Amino acid sequence: MKSILSIFLLITFSFSVYAAGKTVTYQVDGKPYEGYYIGAAARSPLVLLIHDWDGLTDYEQKRANMLAKLGYAVFAADLFGAGVRPTAVKDKRQHTGELYKDRKKMRALLQAALDTAKRNGADINNAVAMGYCFGGAAVLELARSGADLKGFVTFHGGLSTPKGQSYTDTKGKLLILHGTADDAITMEDFAKLAKELETNGIKHEMITYSGAPHAFTVFGSNRYRKEADQQSWKRFTGFLAEVFNP
Repeated sequence: MKSILSIFLLITFSFSVYAAGKTVTYQVDGKPYEGYYIGAAARSPLVLLIHDWDGLTDYEQKRANMLAKLGYAVFAADLFGAGVRPTAVKDKRQHTGELYKDRKKMRALLQAALDTAKRNGADINNAVAMGYCFGGAAVLELARSGADLKGFVTFHGGLSTPKGQSYTDTKGKLLILHGTADDAITMEDFAKLAKELETNGIKHEMITYSGAPHAFTVFGSNRYRKEADQQSWKRFTGFLAEVFNP
């Protein structure tokens, strides 16, 4: 009887976590955006998740659900706009390029995502930001902005620092998870960032995975590398436990 009750409670808990996932529509400068929020227990630490150049898709929702299962609240932000989920490479380049050229807008969108998470019950004073590819570059933009988060994490993200910017105001530790075989964001870019962070006295950890190309975490793609994905996810979840429970 006790065993049956335990199984019932486990199923009920799992359902309650996933049932909390919801689409959240919000406005930034009069334009609609559509994020995804999944909560855990009240006042759980928050993970702000930033999508790659495909926009916010099922991939980010799956990652958000994985994190919620571990007890975190997650807000997967939308940086492109409601319904904007580009599939052609030229369109992906257009939407990311517009934000790379307008860093002020990118920062405003990131702050709006945090504000929206807060309105949905998240504790933004106990938060980490993480992102994939383009989303990783956006997370580093948030780090340079001086956002008061406990950590910033990139998976195969853009690593270059725009002219005129620096990590002088960065708060929180950086975790960079990268593929050694990435031919889009090179190891030269990786080394340059390492030197920049060290020069600015920013706490950081940077790991590369052998044989892992760009986008090595994307399930089902020809770039997916299971070992690198699992190892990087394990380090990421370990990092969360460390920064949220110092």
